[in-house]
Amino acid sequence: MFVDQIKIQVHAGKGGDGMVAFRREKFVPNGGPAGGDGGRGGSIILKVDEGLRTLMDFRYHRIFKAANGGKGMIKQMTGRGAEDTVVKVPQGTTVKDLHTGEIMGDLINQGDELVVAAGGRGGRGNIRFASPKNPAPEIAENGEPGEDRDLQLELKMLADVGLVGFPSVGKSTLLSVVTGAKPKIAAYEFTTLVPNLGMVRLDDGRDFAMADMPGLIEGASNGVGLGLQFLRHIERTRVLLHLVDMSSEDENQAIDRYKAINHELERYDPELLKRPQIVVATKMDLPSSSDNMSVFKKQLENDDTLDETPEIFPISAITHQGVDDLMQKAANLLDETPSFESERPEDLETSYKFDEYEKAPFEISHDEEGLWVLTGEKLERLFEMTDLQHDESLMRFARQMRTMGVDEALRAAGAKNGDTVQIQKFTFEFVE
Repeated sequence: MFVDQIKIQVHAGKGGDGMVAFRREKFVPNGGPAGGDGGRGGSIILKVDEGLRTLMDFRYHRIFKAANGGKGMIKQMTGRGAEDTVVKVPQGTTVKDLHTGEIMGDLINQGDELVVAAGGRGGRGNIRFASPKNPAPEIAENGEPGEDRDLQLELKMLADVGLVGFPSVGKSTLLSVVTGAKPKIAAYEFTTLVPNLGMVRLDDGRDFAMADMPGLIEGASNGVGLGLQFLRHIERTRVLLHLVDMSSEDENQAIDRYKAINHELERYDPELLKRPQIVVATKMDLPSSSDNMSVFKKQLENDDTLDETPEIFPISAITHQGVDDLMQKAANLLDETPSFESERPEDLETSYKFDEYEKAPFEISHDEEGLWVLTGEKLERLFEMTDLQHDESLMRFARQMRTMGVDEALRAAGAKNGDTVQIQKFTFEFVE
């Protein structure tokens, strides 16, 4: 089964908690702090594997979790860092954040990697908080939470040449003749239900990838037929072979269908019509094809909407007539045509960095029972990294909230001495 769109969840590992500990050795009566830091949580990394062709594997495994970092230990020992979870994807995979709509990366080349969820850093042990004023602190941090993301993976096939045209114009037959691909071929429309890919190798040593796309019809860009489902795969092709069937009894069918396909390509992405396009007249071995091609050629010459009349390459995939010349022409155009622009960020291979907090650091709400509820990504992250088992850690968190302006905001909102304030499941009393 060919799968080219899938939604997955990724959960990076939490950093290990820092430790509160002190030296307990013989003849060292005043041993100082010796609590180690927690280890780093594992990240989720997508990596290109050229052996994969579809996103089929993700149909049965959509949730990926990385391991948490190890806790800090005594004698200043840092906890074990967790291994990253590497998820293999095929070449041509675009990664999008479902909540923000941001394109996080475009994985094209073998070995490309993208960190889609960064693991949390380990919490600091009490040795990190020692100072002349407080030489024996009972303060440690919990590990930072790892990132959680909902992602959409979208596969766009990496083909140099794309075959487009109405159903049953001979795309799959041509692909089977010039490559080793074995697509299903039959005498009914929509035989091809998924894109097929093959490699063309010429006698002069050149080669390129060619893909036949499921047949487009009028209205494809609006979701009619199979068009919208597979139009995305045409985006990466550098040269288009536009196949037009010349065997119809209606001599006007060729020009009508030629214009209809170009119209759908333009509606989907106007940039597609700027790419080199070779018009291929197919099924030239049939009786009426020569006459229809003459009419088609005159209609193109008299079309005022065209900047220049395209050259027509007549072929018969069954008899191999004109096929070699067509492949040479396609290879020559590829040599002159630059590759498409990737959607990847400027520096894909660097480690992912947390975005700046664009939202307010905290928000205050007041429920019907008189409870003041504090929320906000930054505030909740600081709270989750607070070790609630030690009073000094709680006092440090209180100072952090005061610095952020939480105390003043509560007063301004109407909080009074003795009111209950809640952060997640933790409650405390507001004191003036």
